[in-house]
Amino acid sequence: MDTLQKSELRLFRKLSSPEKIQKYLDDLPYNKEKESETCYSPRLVIRHNTAHCFEGAVFAAAALRVMGRPPLILDLAAVRDVDHVIAVYRTNGCWGAIGKSNYAGLRFRSPIYRTLRELVISYFEHYYNLDGEKTLRAYSRPVSLTRFDPIHWMTSEEPLWAIPEYLVDIKHTPIFHPTRRWFMDERLYKAGLVGQA
Repeated sequence: MDTLQKSELRLFRKLSSPEKIQKYLDDLPYNKEKESETCYSPRLVIRHNTAHCFEGAVFAAAALRVMGRPPLILDLAAVRDVDHVIAVYRTNGCWGAIGKSNYAGLRFRSPIYRTLRELVISYFEHYYNLDGEKTLRAYSRPVSLTRFDPIHWMTSEEPLWAIPEYLVDIKHTPIFHPTRRWFMDERLYKAGLVGQA
C-alpha cells in the first residue's frame, strides 16, 4: 500500500464505515473540471477538496482499503450518456456501493444486494441523461485497484488515466437486450437533479 501522509491517514481512519465515506463524498464539492479534465488520486482529492464520480469512487476504494476491505470499483456503462464508476463492498455476503454524483439516485447503496446484478439494477431507474432517457446498459466486474499499486494510485501526483482506460477495455455484462428505449417520469427526473450544483 502507498505511504500516506499522517494527515491523510488520520482522515481515512475517521472514515471508518461505508456510510461515513459516503457522507464525506456528499459534503465534497463536485469537480466540474473547469480548466481541464482531471483524474485525481485520493491524495489530490483531499488536496483540492473536490471530486467527480470516478475520483470519488477511487477515493472511496482507498478509504475501504485503509479500513481493511478490498479496494474495488465497478464501471456502469451507458448509452448516449457518460459511464458512472462506483466503489463496491460486501457486508455479510451482500453487496453495497459508494458513489459521487450530481444525480441524487446514483450514490450510496446499503449492502443488501445478494448479487452484483441486483446492485447494478438498483441504479437503472435513476440513471438518465438530460433528455430523460434511462441510459444504463451494462456493468463491469469489480476491479481491485491493487492491480494499480505500481502507479501509486492512492498517492500519485499524476492523473490516473490508466484506470479509466482499463475500465473501458474490460468486458461488460449487459443488463438486458437493448431493443427499446425507456424515459423518465417528469417528477422523478426533477427529483434526481436535486443533487446538481
